Amino acid sequence: MIKGLTRAGTGHGETTEQFIRNAAAHGFGAVDLGGDELERWAQEAGLEAAQGLLKELGMTVASIHLPVDWRSDEETFRSGLAELAKHAEWAAKFGVKACCTYVLPASDYKSAHFTVLATRRLRICADILDGFGIRLGLEFVGPHHLRTRWANPFLWTMEETLDWIGAIGRANVGLLLDAYHWYTTEGTVEDLLKLEPSQIVHVHINDAKPVPVEEVLDNDRLYPGEGVIDLAAFIRSLEQIGYRGAVAQEILTAGPSGQTNEELYARSAAGFAKVFKDAGVE
Repeated sequence: MIKGLTRAGTGHGETTEQFIRNAAAHGFGAVDLGGDELERWAQEAGLEAAQGLLKELGMTVASIHLPVDWRSDEETFRSGLAELAKHAEWAAKFGVKACCTYVLPASDYKSAHFTVLATRRLRICADILDGFGIRLGLEFVGPHHLRTRWANPFLWTMEETLDWIGAIGRANVGLLLDAYHWYTTEGTVEDLLKLEPSQIVHVHINDAKPVPVEEVLDNDRLYPGEGVIDLAAFIRSLEQIGYRGAVAQEILTAGPSGQTNEELYARSAAGFAKVFKDAGVE
């Protein structure tokens, strides 16, 4: 597996090149970026120079985020499709193979209606991405407080999301598997071991505070190895099923940490080292 970073945890205020260089210097092999960020970087530095830096540092861009608002009205959704194609085109130039989006556990639409709308819309997104050799990862979201944040329930477990992926019916659609949501939906090692590596598009890792699971907040996360999630079992299970893609840190918090980027890079690296050592995975 490839240890990776998102900007949710460190790299705040840094240029794309600074973020990539600092991630590499602290032992990471991948970063997640936006398609628009890749476009700006290529235009400012030159595409060949940007590609060359990644190769020189042994780094990859693991994933971009889906720029389309597929949860809102049809006009808003349609207006984002051209942007998606542009992001995917730039991502493909950098060898990116994943594009990910989160799936909220509730909606103000009626549940059945939203299912129909979302299935069709994400199928369209998957088809656009497939033209650039990119997979679409869907992240189920588990924290209890979000399940009632909107009027009607949707889905929030891995099992439900896998069933929905089957209904979307595109081979390039799979899971963005986040340890936080696995934990807040009380997922098990057995659940992970049932997965085929091909079902996983991307992985996020983070940790949770020692409070009852129903009180865990989405924007109150800890760095890997600092909380109560059995991340060693999580990583060991992924290793056992043969997943070899990126595992990207994503730390959502309500406010600034009060630490410098350098301190946060070091904190992140230490957390990964602890978790992977405990898992017995190099």
